[in-house]
This record gives sequence, C-alpha cells and structure tokens, in this order.
Amino acid sequence: MVMADRPEVPTTGVVGTTRAVGTIATRLGLTIGMLPLRRPWRGPDALLANVAQEATREIIRSFLASALRLPTPELRSVEKLLDDLCRFVLPPFRADGTTVEAGTVRDVPGIWIRPQDRPRGTILYLHGGGYLATTPSMYTVVTAELVARTGCELFVADYRLAPEFPFPAGLEDAVRVFEGLLDRGVQPERLIVAGDSGGGGLATSLFEDARATHLPEPAGAVLLSPEVDLAMARPSVVENASKDVLPVDLPVLPYLGDAAATDPRVSVVYADLARFPSTFVAYGSNEMFRDQIELLVARLRDDGVAVTDLCAPHVFHVYEILMPWAPVAKATFDAIAAFVDRVIAD
Repeated sequence: MVMADRPEVPTTGVVGTTRAVGTIATRLGLTIGMLPLRRPWRGPDALLANVAQEATREIIRSFLASALRLPTPELRSVEKLLDDLCRFVLPPFRADGTTVEAGTVRDVPGIWIRPQDRPRGTILYLHGGGYLATTPSMYTVVTAELVARTGCELFVADYRLAPEFPFPAGLEDAVRVFEGLLDRGVQPERLIVAGDSGGGGLATSLFEDARATHLPEPAGAVLLSPEVDLAMARPSVVENASKDVLPVDLPVLPYLGDAAATDPRVSVVYADLARFPSTFVAYGSNEMFRDQIELLVARLRDDGVAVTDLCAPHVFHVYEILMPWAPVAKATFDAIAAFVDRVIAD
C-alpha cells in the first residue's frame, strides 16, 4: 500500500497527474539538453564514469526539485505512477536468487525480499525520501543486492509519510514493525536495522525510541547517507549544495510537525548514543549531509559504540542506490556484507 492507496490521502485525477508529469518531464528535458554545457567528462575518474556520474547527479537533482515542489495530491499521484512503473521495469535488474512479495508486519504494509536459501538473519529496511516520498517498490534493486550479499531476508516497511502523517507517525510504524519481527521469532542478535537518507534517520530515531520502550537492541545498524540533523545548519549543507543530488531547499518542516528540529527523536545527533548497536555508516564526500553524518560517527565513537564508517570520495547522497553499477557502490556493498558477517554470528 503506497501513500496514494491510503483512503485518507488525497490524490489528483488524470488531468492533474498529466500536468504534473509534464512539468517534471519539461524540466528533465532542459536538464538533459544542457548537460554538454557542464562538460560532464571532467572529473577524477575515467571519461565514461565521469559522464555517468554527472548525468545522474543533474537528472536526479532536477527530478527531485520538480517533484518536491508539486502540490501533495499531485506528488502522490506521480509517486503511484512511478511505483507501478518500478514493479514492471526493475525485476530484470534485481540480484539473482532473490524473491519479492508483498506482506505486512503488525499491520504495516511492505515488501519482503528473501534469498533462495534459509536466511541467516533479518533486515528491517526503512526507505529514504526525506520522510516525504518514495515507495518500497523503488528500492527492490538495492535491497535485493543486500539480500544476495548478506544471506538475510529483508522487509521494506511502507511507513506513513509527511505531510499527511508528520512525526511521530513514521516512527510509530517503524517501532511496530520492529516489535512485530520480534513477535515472529526473529532474534535480536540476528536483526539488522537499515535505512538510507530519511529512512536512515528514522532508523536512528527507532533506536532512541526503542530505549524508551525497553525493546532489545538489534545486532547492528546499516545507515546509508542518513539524515540525522534536521536543523540543517552544518557547513556542508551550503558547501556541497552544488555537488549533491538534493535540492537546496530540501523541506523538513512538513515532517517535523510540532517537534523541534533539535528534538533527539528526529535529529539523533542531539541524543544519548551510548546504547546504539554496532553501526555501519556510508556517505559521500560531496553530499550536503556530510558534516552531520561525520558528527554522528564522532558522537558514536565518543560514546563507545563500535562504528565502521566509509566516506566515498567525490560522490553524492545515496550514491549506492543511484549508481549501483559504479565500483564505489560495489565496494560499499562488499563492506556492508563484511559488517553483517561480523555482527551476525552463524
């Protein structure tokens, strides 16, 4: 159940959806047409790699800037259209030996991705999208890659999104799924919580809330470019604005609701981190969240948490998801698999 399928979420009709798609397509066309003027072949890697990275960055940034400016009913209708498209287009790119099926955990909908063999553990994956957008189906390629490399089963939770459901709705859904997995017999020492971008931030919020409700700690956390400081006041937000895929005016107020940006439940860099599980963090040196992620890593280490951090040079936000073909993305997946091997003992 994507957001557009929830009865309380308004959507637009065919005319509104067509108009929204046209707006996005027009901007994307202009972006692609102007790519040669940016001389995308320049960069630290081989010519084709540089072109692929620059084209990905400009196209995704243009798409996000257009989509996030849409009225919410139009955004939900476009999101539904893209979700249907992903269900049709992405399966051939999914890792071999993995299966995908819809499911629910504690009445929270989502998608299960499983390996052929008996899973050695379970991953709760919280998808990104700045707490505002995207769907589990859009993540089947990256999550299937995690399943194939770790041998774990994985559930992508379709948690509620803002602005229709501001904080703490998404966190409540994440907690319910965590509790539901435990009720199904998943052992905490074989449970990994993972997420990217806003989903990575939600994963850290889950740990903060889990301590309050006396839930056991999972075996580990895997955070990909997590959004962990919604105050957005770190220098890299400005310094890397021209290098990242994120729009400069990334909205956070729709998610916050009545919470403050420095509330530790939404911005975990202001929380007590001593009881966090072993954590893997990957991010790009060119992303706007770089400084807040590095602060998180430093805070975790100061509080005695075992941290494996990987700062990929010259790449942007969630590069593993946007450029899964790139050597740096493959190296990151290798590092994640090694981390999971360490924290889940056979």
